[in-house]
Amino acid sequence: MSRTALIKVKPRRYKIGDIVRIDSVIMHPMHTGLVKDKKTGKIIPPHHINKVEVYYGDQLVTSLDVNASVSANPYFSFNLKIDKKAPLKIIWRDNKGEVTEKVVKIKPQ
Repeated sequence: MSRTALIKVKPRRYKIGDIVRIDSVIMHPMHTGLVKDKKTGKIIPPHHINKVEVYYGDQLVTSLDVNASVSANPYFSFNLKIDKKAPLKIIWRDNKGEVTEKVVKIKPQ
């Protein structure tokens, strides 16, 4: 299944040496396995992101271990020091083996 993900770099214009804020959202249900389906009364099986990795160029700059207690469509934000023109790639992995990847180009002015 392909999930929608969004990455925004703020501010839009930046130069080498600047620190920017990276905001990211992934559309994901984040089911804990503790909630019943209202129609069927059956427990909704766990389905949640458990790992987030961020690459700037070829370098892993951060990774997060995530658990089921995070809300649906999780939002992650972090600061990044711009030191080169390179792609920024975020990879989200979930407990069912689904992988979502989103890339934006980091282009200092």
